[in-house]
Amino acid sequence: MVYHKVFSYKWLVVMLLLSTFHLFSQELPLIEVYTPKDYGAENQNWGISQSKDRNIYIANSKGLLEFNGADWTLYPSPNETIIRSVNVIDDLIYTGCYKEFGFWKRNDYGTLNYTSISQKIQIPFLEDEEIWNIISIDEWVLFQSLKRIYVYNVEASSFSIIDSNNTIYKIFKVSDGIYFQKTKEGIFKIEKGNSVLVSNDKIVRENLLVNIFYQNGKLLLETEDNGFYTLNDNKLEKWNIAANELLSKVSVYRSIQLKDNSFILGTISDGMLHVLPNGDIDYQINESNGLSNNTVQAIFEDIDKNIWLGLNNGINCVNADSPFMVYNEKNGKLGTVYASKIFNNILYVGTNRGLFYKAYNSKEDFTFIEGTQGQVWSLVAYDNTLFCGHNTGTFIIANGKAILISDVQGTWNFIPVKNHDDLLLQGNYDGLYILEKLDGNWKFRNKIEGFDMSSKFFEMPEKDEIIVSHEYKGVFKIKVNKSFTKALEVVKDTSIDKGASSSLIQYNNGIYYSYKEGVFKYKPQEQKFVKDTVLSNLIIKEEFSSGKLVYDKETNTLWSFSANDINYMAPGKFNNVPKVNKIPYPESLSRGLTGYENISHLENNKFLIGTDLGFQVVNLNKVKEKPYSIYINSIIVSDLNAISKPVKTVENGVFKNRNNSIEFTFSVPEFNKYLDTEYQYQLVGIDDHWSVWSKNGNASFKYLPFGDYEFNVKAKVGNTVSNNIASYGFQIERPWLLSNVMIGVYLVLLWLVFFIIHNIYKRYYRKQREKLLYHTKQELELKELENQKQLMKFNNDKLRQDIENKTRELGISTMSLIKKNDFLNNVKNEIKNIEDIKNLKQVVKIIDRNINNLDDWNLFEEAFNNADKDFLKRIKNDHPTLTPNDLKLCAYLRLNLSSKEIAPLLNISPRSVEVKRYRLRKKLGLMHEAGLTDYILEF
Repeated sequence: MVYHKVFSYKWLVVMLLLSTFHLFSQELPLIEVYTPKDYGAENQNWGISQSKDRNIYIANSKGLLEFNGADWTLYPSPNETIIRSVNVIDDLIYTGCYKEFGFWKRNDYGTLNYTSISQKIQIPFLEDEEIWNIISIDEWVLFQSLKRIYVYNVEASSFSIIDSNNTIYKIFKVSDGIYFQKTKEGIFKIEKGNSVLVSNDKIVRENLLVNIFYQNGKLLLETEDNGFYTLNDNKLEKWNIAANELLSKVSVYRSIQLKDNSFILGTISDGMLHVLPNGDIDYQINESNGLSNNTVQAIFEDIDKNIWLGLNNGINCVNADSPFMVYNEKNGKLGTVYASKIFNNILYVGTNRGLFYKAYNSKEDFTFIEGTQGQVWSLVAYDNTLFCGHNTGTFIIANGKAILISDVQGTWNFIPVKNHDDLLLQGNYDGLYILEKLDGNWKFRNKIEGFDMSSKFFEMPEKDEIIVSHEYKGVFKIKVNKSFTKALEVVKDTSIDKGASSSLIQYNNGIYYSYKEGVFKYKPQEQKFVKDTVLSNLIIKEEFSSGKLVYDKETNTLWSFSANDINYMAPGKFNNVPKVNKIPYPESLSRGLTGYENISHLENNKFLIGTDLGFQVVNLNKVKEKPYSIYINSIIVSDLNAISKPVKTVENGVFKNRNNSIEFTFSVPEFNKYLDTEYQYQLVGIDDHWSVWSKNGNASFKYLPFGDYEFNVKAKVGNTVSNNIASYGFQIERPWLLSNVMIGVYLVLLWLVFFIIHNIYKRYYRKQREKLLYHTKQELELKELENQKQLMKFNNDKLRQDIENKTRELGISTMSLIKKNDFLNNVKNEIKNIEDIKNLKQVVKIIDRNINNLDDWNLFEEAFNNADKDFLKRIKNDHPTLTPNDLKLCAYLRLNLSSKEIAPLLNISPRSVEVKRYRLRKKLGLMHEAGLTDYILEF
């Protein structure tokens, strides 16, 4: 490998130079460091490029690395060799390695597929040939090895070869031309497919070229060890710049010209140099001040002006256009910065280790001011004097020296005394003190007696009133005498609460107290604090981290600090209405201690922010909002057995029901360290609510039920929400048991079940109805029988009553007949006793005729039959020999009449009745012991 052959001798020289090389002490851009463990590949990285969708591609010793701002993906080398070069051209990622070159293209699944060009067109590679550089011009792509340049025509899929007997060290695209260097021969240009000599000057024959640039109408050549040269009329002239001295001491391997025409030089052992267009060294970054490795093997400027460095061990991204610059010493010389001030063009920095200074905008290191060891709390310029509030007392700083004017321990801060230009009020650990200017010199005068509380924050609303804020005890109002020697009255303000990390400041002629509940303005007339709704926008309760406010009078800017941002309020550009501006301030940046945050104005819109590891400089001119887009990178579905497979991201998906777990990865290609990227997503169809903001660039959903879904995701970079919502719609099919066919089967089965159940129920209810009808019929029949029985009973009762009536009538009739016949017999007997019988015979005949009157018998018979129906018929049927007289006798016996009572009815004597009874017994065939009357009654 040429790299090792050419540069192996330089390591000894570099090591000797390191002992004398001066390291700049200055503010540097933020650096994002990616270690091999982070990106999951080999240490060495050889080339860098970027696609239109802002993804970064890096040629690594193990393969092609892809970085989308959230995740690294490694695509192994197509032939398991080191990928030496990469270049994104249109939508193809071209790579070159050992005896192989081709391109990668993203498929519908979001992954890259490789296509070999060299195999397709059957490139006749030389022995051990590797592709070190890839550049494009028009429809040609050029692949450079150490002995050849392969010119590939994309449209015609044809190629040509430019051979060289000597090593082709590098190839360069300059304006619209292609240049390359043949070692020991010179510089050549490709014209019409042939190499044409441009210069064979001794310098280019004896020096290796790093790059060729086009500047001011001339070619600017950069050598590895001897800096820059300009080619003018085929003559090389040294570019006379301030950087030459340093460039003569380092060995440059890679370089690029940035969009602002400055240069980034990557060295073999000294890290990265930034050279301004005029040739001045702007800054150097190496292992001692932030770079993860000093050997730079690849450099690339991305769309957002970030500088990517492919190192011998890792990958670094330098945020060259970031609003933040960092002064961060690994040796920890400064420590935690609590105060800073530019005074007489000297930058003073007060830390926990003392007071340091250096000329502003110089690259020299900070110098410690003797006697200031310990905590520096404040730096205040007043009356053309710089006062230093220190743990050991009060200092005046002049000419690089510290003069102690008060040895009262713990000076927090200073403010002018109203209406007294020669007095300063200072707050200490144990109360308030007065400094006085006498004979042009400031001296300690006295303590204000009667108040011994620590006074970190204090202001004067009136000439005889002082307000002191103590974060653990509250806010106190102190009335002092005219000479400021004694506190006449100390009253605690009850209109506001105490608060940790609270502060008290004077802003625009008002006094303000701030803590987690907001910002409150003091109303002297009302003697209380009232919440200021405008300034309270600086304190967001949900993001509260500190109530410390810092006011910069020079820019009329009020600063506050929250968990994720630095906030500042300044007049608007077109009016004086104050506006709250937010600068993202993520956890990745070091911060000051809570409650001790500090910020000071440097120049223009640059401000210094003290941190626990030094300080940072923020340039408000570079704080710009820009649009960001979020992309769904990949979609993977899996089943219950965790067997997963990728799916297409370019179209909506339809998945089998068993593949009901889905995972999305998404990202915003943003690489600025000071900007945190957070994501928020929703899955419409199961939960329409958006998730909480998270830095996690993936979302998983397990065991989703069948149905239609839409996944939406958006991002927030810093405080800027992405200008799009990435969406993906998909459907999880119903399980086969719920497919249309099965649903049809289920419907048929359901219909059959319903039909069977219907028939069963129908049969059941029919039986129940029949049974009910049967029981009802039985009940009705029983009811009818009961009714009939009741009716029969009624009829029987009626019949009985009728019979009784008839019997009564029969009895009456019978008795009447008996009485009539008795009467007639008696009359007849009496008449017979009359002597003149002759005359009475006719009367006797009439009486006999009435006694034996058939009509009486018929009337009796009818009454008898009504009373005892069919008796005569029945007995006649059973005993047909009975004569009518026998039947009469039976009827009278049926009425249970005695022989005496029967005799008149038959018009015979009782004796004759007995005879008739005897004869009737025989006709009836009665036994001797059977009673005739009983038989007749029972018949």
